Amino acid sequence: QMQLVESGGGLVQAGDSLRLSCAVVGHRNSDYAMGWFRQAPGKEREFVGGIGWSAGTQKYADDMKGRCTISRDNTNNPDTLQMNSLKPEDAAEYYCGGEPIRRADSVGVEAAWQYVYWGQGIQVTVSS
Repeated sequence: QMQLVESGGGLVQAGDSLRLSCAVVGHRNSDYAMGWFRQAPGKEREFVGGIGWSAGTQKYADDMKGRCTISRDNTNNPDTLQMNSLKPEDAAEYYCGGEPIRRADSVGVEAAWQYVYWGQGIQVTVSS
């Protein structure tokens, strides 16, 4: 059974960078898809970015393109979400979701429903 453990959140200033990590426990290879999502108070959960099964296709939300990068090095190190040029509106609770079963190609990494396993969530605060 896969478990996801997040780390790396905190308080930063607008314009700063932050790297979130999502450690995968109980799954021994890179054959899983991972999506990153965030939820701010009073708002719905929204997609940030994702990386496909076996570190395939990457996709990012429109407002994150050019500002964030998801990485997986296939050596059992945590997956990471590097975010740059952070804005106050990026402040939210961030979650990583993992799915070890390969879905059809038509199921994009932005589809939250596919992720069975979730990290505990980690707070990102951006001061202006």
